Amino acid sequence: MRLRVLAVGQKMPAWVNEGVQEYTRRMPRDFSVEWLDVPPAKRGTSSAQQHQEQEAKAILSRLGKSGQMVALDVAGREISTELIAERFGQWQMNGEQISFVIGGPDGLHQTILQRAIERWSFGRITLPHPLVRVILAEQLYRAWSLQARHPYHRGQ
Repeated sequence: MRLRVLAVGQKMPAWVNEGVQEYTRRMPRDFSVEWLDVPPAKRGTSSAQQHQEQEAKAILSRLGKSGQMVALDVAGREISTELIAERFGQWQMNGEQISFVIGGPDGLHQTILQRAIERWSFGRITLPHPLVRVILAEQLYRAWSLQARHPYHRGQ
């Protein structure tokens, strides 16, 4: 299974890159995860809506037409590791390529949210976008470990 993560933002702090690389490195070859940075809109006098539109265009150009997309959105469905593992199983059976999208500081534009097959939330707390990258990387690894019955995940 091939996973892609498109995340708005560039030049992440070292701790973010190290965290993402650590969990990505742990994934087996048949669960490859590709991380793609999407340039954020230039902040200035434009509105949040304009920022979202500009970032949506950049996201869509990187997504292409193939595969399914999951949007990470604070207003999305609260998910669990078990749900992610279940989805992995479904996507594997269907041979689907999945992309996850992390928006910028203004969130995701409606065109991205409407294209998503699912909208996931890590809870109702506000998380800094760099931290969401590390959390997603860890949860992808944990979900794989749950599905593979690897000892990393010890939850019930």
